[in-house]
Amino acid sequence: MTQTAPASTPAPPAPRPAGRIHRAWFVAAVAFVTIIGAAGFASLPGLLIEPLHTEFGWSRGTIGFAVSVNLALYGLTAPFAAALMDRFGIRRVVAVALLVISGGSLATVWMTASWQLVMFWGVLVGLGSGSMALAFAATVTNRWFTARRGLVTGVLTAAGASGQLIFLPLLAWLVEHHGWRPAAVTVSLAATAVVPFVWLLLRDHPADVGLAPYGGAYTVKPAPVPGAARRAVTVLFKAARTGPFWLLAGTFAICGASTNGLVRTHFVPAAHDHGMPVTAAAGLLAVIGVFDVVGTIASGWFTDRFEARRLLAVYYALRGVSLLFLPMLLAPSVRPPLIFFIVFYGLDWVATVPPTIALCREHYGDDSAIVFGWVLASHQVGAAVVAFLGGLARDAFGSYDVVWYASGALCAMAALMAMVIRRSPARPVPA
Repeated sequence: MTQTAPASTPAPPAPRPAGRIHRAWFVAAVAFVTIIGAAGFASLPGLLIEPLHTEFGWSRGTIGFAVSVNLALYGLTAPFAAALMDRFGIRRVVAVALLVISGGSLATVWMTASWQLVMFWGVLVGLGSGSMALAFAATVTNRWFTARRGLVTGVLTAAGASGQLIFLPLLAWLVEHHGWRPAAVTVSLAATAVVPFVWLLLRDHPADVGLAPYGGAYTVKPAPVPGAARRAVTVLFKAARTGPFWLLAGTFAICGASTNGLVRTHFVPAAHDHGMPVTAAAGLLAVIGVFDVVGTIASGWFTDRFEARRLLAVYYALRGVSLLFLPMLLAPSVRPPLIFFIVFYGLDWVATVPPTIALCREHYGDDSAIVFGWVLASHQVGAAVVAFLGGLARDAFGSYDVVWYASGALCAMAALMAMVIRRSPARPVPA
């Protein structure tokens, strides 16, 4: 009986040596610029509350609801976007997401009713930005880096703060002198301008250019994973049967409530309530962005060297203490104690992201980017709840004080939750 030789499969491209600067660093640079370009939309909602209230007579609770829809979809889209990147590639998903952000922001220029704000800014921009969320940074880091993952995660996370630093003073000036519509157009143009960079320069996997990940061994590019939505849900159900997932989701929900939901959305109107000009308050938020870059990159460096759960506990505890003092610091002018708060809070703004991603990677391995997407969803749900409740509290009590105090107490709870996260039995081997 004759045996037939098995059909040969095409050989993968042979790995080639990296140049003096590994291609992974160029991919990280493109991802950094991409996140900066998309970050302009996140700088705008806090500046829109007063102009929209004045022009249309919409309550702050109504405007806060549109922002909360945006924040919730930002998080709920992230795990599906991570799965879609496995199916269709990073480049395609991110390019489409940027175009959706651009279209949603531009459409708000012609709105006349509050439901249109919810549809354009809440739904469209929320879906687009969710596909550009930190799950994108986690996917790039996991694919292109084996060594220096904590540092790269910190740098990419800081890109959002850099975008805030670049766009916030400009958008505040536009809103103050020309109205909110030119600011919305600026955000749209910024998102569109990044699309060519993504399409021409970003690559999905090191094997696409015949390289190994930075600090790792060459691996063949995996086949596209079908059933993106099913995989995202399957990973959620699998992770939900473990304790660390709920602790990470709970702490990150409080993180979102105390940053995007509270400070990013309501700091400018809260400072304006105390007589501070909008441009000055927006400038302080931009300063938060400056120190956010420093704090997040430093947190990535710390995450490569110290236990992640202890870092989280310290970050949340310090954040909670600072929020308890904020109501006493707001005044018509910028004074040294408020500047100290801005610097301190900026250093801690998203310093929680690198250790959170590291804990997801430690406990959930190859599924860590999708698990982090679900953890990020909890972050944005927490942000959405406080963005809405903060507006209601201002309408009901005439000030934001009760929201600052409640957020400080929640941060103390997050610090305790972080210390309860158990260590993974399988410890990662250092590169």
